[in-house]
Amino acid sequence: MKPNLTTSNRQGRARGASRICPLFNSLLACGVLASSGFAADEDDEFADAEVFLLEGVVVTGVAAETTKVKSSVAISTVDAGELAPSAPRSTAEIFRSIPGIRSEATSGDGNANIAVRGLPVAAGGAKFLQLQEDGLPILEFGDIAFGTADGFLRPDYTTERVEAIRGGSASTFASNSPGGIVNFISRTGGIEGGSVGLTTGLDYDSLRLDFNYGKPLGDDMQYHVGGYYRVGEGVRDAGYDGNEGGQIKANFTKFTDKGYARFYFKHLDDRAVTYMPMPVMVSGTNANPSLGALPSFDPLTDTPHTPAFIENIGTDGQGNRRVSDPQEGLRSLSTALGAEFSFDLNSDWKLVDRFRYSDNSGRFVAPFPAQVAPAQEIADSIAGAGATLRYATGTNAGSEINPATLNGNGLLMRVHMFDTELNDFNNLVNDLKLTRHFGGEESTTYDLTLGFYHSTQNINMDWLWNSYLLEVKGTDAQLVDVFDASGTSYSDRGLTAYGTPFWGGLHRNYDTEYSINAPYLALAMEKGKFNMDASVRFDFGDATGSYAGTRYETNMDLNQDGSISIPEQSVEVVDTANRSPVDYDWDYYSLSVGGNYAFTEDYAAFARFSRGGRANADRLLFGPNILANGSLRDDDAAVDIVEQFEAGIKYANDDFAGGVLGVFATAFFAETEEQNYEATTQVFLDRVYEAKGLELESSYRRGNFDLKVGMTWTDAEITSDALNPGVVGNTPRRQADLMYQISPSYNTEKWSIGGSVIGTTDSYAQDDNVMVMPGYEYVNLFGSYRFSDTFSVLLTVNNAFDEFGLSESEEGAIPDSGIIRARGIAGTTSSLTFRYDF
Repeated sequence: MKPNLTTSNRQGRARGASRICPLFNSLLACGVLASSGFAADEDDEFADAEVFLLEGVVVTGVAAETTKVKSSVAISTVDAGELAPSAPRSTAEIFRSIPGIRSEATSGDGNANIAVRGLPVAAGGAKFLQLQEDGLPILEFGDIAFGTADGFLRPDYTTERVEAIRGGSASTFASNSPGGIVNFISRTGGIEGGSVGLTTGLDYDSLRLDFNYGKPLGDDMQYHVGGYYRVGEGVRDAGYDGNEGGQIKANFTKFTDKGYARFYFKHLDDRAVTYMPMPVMVSGTNANPSLGALPSFDPLTDTPHTPAFIENIGTDGQGNRRVSDPQEGLRSLSTALGAEFSFDLNSDWKLVDRFRYSDNSGRFVAPFPAQVAPAQEIADSIAGAGATLRYATGTNAGSEINPATLNGNGLLMRVHMFDTELNDFNNLVNDLKLTRHFGGEESTTYDLTLGFYHSTQNINMDWLWNSYLLEVKGTDAQLVDVFDASGTSYSDRGLTAYGTPFWGGLHRNYDTEYSINAPYLALAMEKGKFNMDASVRFDFGDATGSYAGTRYETNMDLNQDGSISIPEQSVEVVDTANRSPVDYDWDYYSLSVGGNYAFTEDYAAFARFSRGGRANADRLLFGPNILANGSLRDDDAAVDIVEQFEAGIKYANDDFAGGVLGVFATAFFAETEEQNYEATTQVFLDRVYEAKGLELESSYRRGNFDLKVGMTWTDAEITSDALNPGVVGNTPRRQADLMYQISPSYNTEKWSIGGSVIGTTDSYAQDDNVMVMPGYEYVNLFGSYRFSDTFSVLLTVNNAFDEFGLSESEEGAIPDSGIIRARGIAGTTSSLTFRYDF
C-alpha cells in the first residue's frame, strides 16, 4: 500500500490545476505551475486555506514536514496564483514573484545575479543562495565564475512546485546556503495524465514545445516523464537563432509497505543567448541621471550579438589552435542520475537518502563591451595617431569608415569575447538522514533528525578571451579593422588581440575539486500552540588541484594565412608549464534556533536566530589570500559567515471585507562577510555588510478577483572593507531601498485576465555611491480563454509599456562621453500559447 506522501497527494489534484493553466504568462510558467496541483476554483474546498497556503505542507529547509502556520521560517510556495501574472521566461525571472529575493534577471537563461534580504551581490551569481532540484543542489557553489547554478536549471512541465526559504534554517539543512534555498520539486506521476503545449513569440522569434506524462502502474509503482525543446532568436535582435535545445526528465517510483524508492534521470542540452552590458546614453547628473538610447542602438531591443561573429580563433587550454563559434552562447550540458529512498525502520525511525551524480559541462561565450568610446579615440589607442578604420565583415568589407559619422553615433566598441570552456563541472551529492517522531507528556511531540551530507564539486574551466572592434549598431553590426597612418593593419578581421591586453593577461585555467562533509542534528518540538526547533551543522571540506595564468607566445600563425600579423606577434596562452597548486581546507559550524506560537489556526508569530557559512571556491584563486604553496594566507578567507535575526507574523482571515486575506510579514537583520573577485573589474573584495529590513507577502481573494502584493524594504551598509576602506558607510551597489510586486487577476470558468507590476526604487550603480540607477516599474499582462476542459489559449505581454530600467552598470559615474555600459530589462515582447491536456 502506498504511504501518504506529500508529493503524491498534491499531484492527485493536478487535474484541477490544468483548468487554470491559461493564467500562466508564458509556456514556461504554464509548465511549472500547472503541475503544482492547486486549483483556484470557487468550489474548491481548499480554496480559502490555499489563498495563502498557510496550511500547505513544506519540506524544504525544515526539521520535519510541517505547515507554514506552524513553521518558524519565512517560506514561499510558488503556485499558479502567485506566479502567473509575473510572466517568467527564465529560472531567475521566477524569483521576481518571491519577496525577499533580489533577482537581476536581465542576462537570459543563466548567469543571473541573485541575492536574499540585503545580502550582497559583490561579483555575480547566487553566492549565499542554493538552488536545488528535488532537495539536492544543482551545483555546490552558486557563483562559480561563468558557470552559475541557474545555467544548469530549466523548469518545465515536469516541475510540480517551487519552495523558497529565506534565511532561517537554510544554513543548517544545506551547505553553502546561509541566505536561503530555492527548491524545484518534480512531479512523480501520482495521477495519470499529461499535457502538450506550444508557445510562439508574436513580436520576437521564439518557438517552444513542452510535454509531460505520468501514470501509476498498479498500486505500487508510478512514473513521470517530460521535457521541452525550443528554438529562436530570443527577446533581443541577435540576428540568429541564439536559443536552441531542450531537456528530458524522467522518474520511476516503487512503493512498499515501508516506504518507497525513486530513481530519476535528466539530460539537458541547451544553448541560450547571454546578454552582457550594452551601451546606454546618459544625461543629467549622477544624482538624477536620464537614460536613453543611442543613435542606431536601442538598449530595450538590441544587443552586441551579431551574425558577423561567426568564429573566434585562438588557443585552447593547452596552447593549441582552436576555433569556437560565439553564436553558441551559454551552452549547458548536464546528464544526471539520481535516487531517493524513504523507508520506515523499526522503533519509529525513518531513513531518507537522496543521491545524485551529474555530469556537467558546457561553454560560456558572450561579447562584453570593455570600452565604448569615439571611434577615432579607440583607433588611435591601438594603432597610433592618424589611425584609420575599415569594415572587416559584411557587404562593405574593406571599405573605409568615417569615424565621426559612423552609424550616426561615431562610436566603436572594444569587445572582449568572454569565451570560456566549462570543461568539467561534475558533482556528486548524497544527503542521508534518520528521523524519529515521538510523543512526550501532555501531548508534546518531538521530531529528531540526524544527518550526514557529502558532496564533491569539480571546477575545471578555461578562460580563452580575445579582443575585437565592433561598431555600435543594433542590427547586423559588423567587425571593424584598424590601420596605422601608413596603412599597416593592426587587426585580423576585426580581432585586435589574441587575448585581452586592455585588461592585462586573462587566459586562465582552473582544475580544482572541492570536497565537503557535513554532519547535522535537528530537534523540533510541538506542544499545543507552540513550536520550537534547533539545529546545528558542522561543515568541513578541502580544496585540491591547480590553476594557471597567462604567458605570451610569439609569432603564432593562428589564422593560417602564411604570415604573421601584428596580433599574432604576441599571443596570450594558458601557462600550463607553471601551474600553481590549490591545497587548503576549512571548517565552520552553523546553527539555527527558532520558535513559533500559533495563536489560532490562522494567526501565528515567530522569531529565529541563525548563523551559517559559505565556503569560497574558485573566486579565491589568483587573489591576495592564496599563497604560492596553495594554502591560504588567513584561514578565515576560506569561509564567509552570515548571522541573521528574524521575527515575523503569519495571518489569514477568511472574512476580511467580504474576501480572504493572507499576510506574511518578517523583519530581518543580517551581518555578512564577503570575499570575492569580479572578472569584469578585476577587483578583489574583503568586506563586511549589514542589512536590516522588512519583507511582506500578502494575498487577497474576493469572488473571482485575486490580488497578491509582495515587497521588501532594505537598509544595507558596508561596515568594513580591508582593501578599500573608502567605501565604508556606503550602501552596497545595486541595493534598492524598496522592491515590490503587485499582481491582480480576474478569473472565471472560461477566461482569465490579469497582470503584474514589478518595481524597484533608486539604487547606486557602484559601491562608491556616486551615480544613481533610477528606479523603475514595468507591467506584464495576460489573457486566456478555455475552449474546453482540455484545450486553452493564452496571450501574454512582458513589459507592456516598454519601460526602461537598469539592473547593473559597469560605470559608477557619468563619463565625459555620456555613455555607460549597463544591463537592463528587455522591451515589450508578447507570446501566444496553445495547450492540450489529456
